[in-house]
Amino acid sequence: MLSVDETILKRGLTEKQKDTKMADVPEKQIKRMRSLIQEAETSLAAVKELLISLVGEDPNIVTHAKDDNLGKSVEGVFDGQNMVGSDGKMYPVPANYASKSKLVQGDILKLTIADDGTFLYKQIGPIPRKQVVGNLELKDGHYFVIVGERSYRVLLASVTYFKAKPGDQVSINIPEDDDNTEWAALEAAL
Repeated sequence: MLSVDETILKRGLTEKQKDTKMADVPEKQIKRMRSLIQEAETSLAAVKELLISLVGEDPNIVTHAKDDNLGKSVEGVFDGQNMVGSDGKMYPVPANYASKSKLVQGDILKLTIADDGTFLYKQIGPIPRKQVVGNLELKDGHYFVIVGERSYRVLLASVTYFKAKPGDQVSINIPEDDDNTEWAALEAAL
């Protein structure tokens, strides 16, 4: 692919004509295009890293990479906000991951801590769940969904994603056996 300068030389345009052609494209659009290219390059790099972590350097190999190559791994239970690891430690689960994955209190997660300190979560054991409908409320800066006599906390990230407001009717996922459940996963704003 020819650069702008090569194209100009090939077409026999003068410097003045070149400047006129570039002036036709607003600076704002050029900045936006550069930004989009940067975002695309970042996304491609992330996809390449993920692919390498799954299949290794050789794309012909279909086996998964060993955990010891990726660092330490810990399994645990999602408590609504964090993962309580089998080692007894609490590990923070990003709210956007928990919201997007619609994690329910009690789900089993696997955390891989990469050598560079990156936390990679994967849901490996979803528990049986049921969907119920309730009303969203805001109390003391925390969001709750009221279903009959019960109250379930929901993540702020889910509320903002669905653009829900206090008083809205929402559907939530809760464990099928929900005797002591404090947290729910927001499924949708109705």
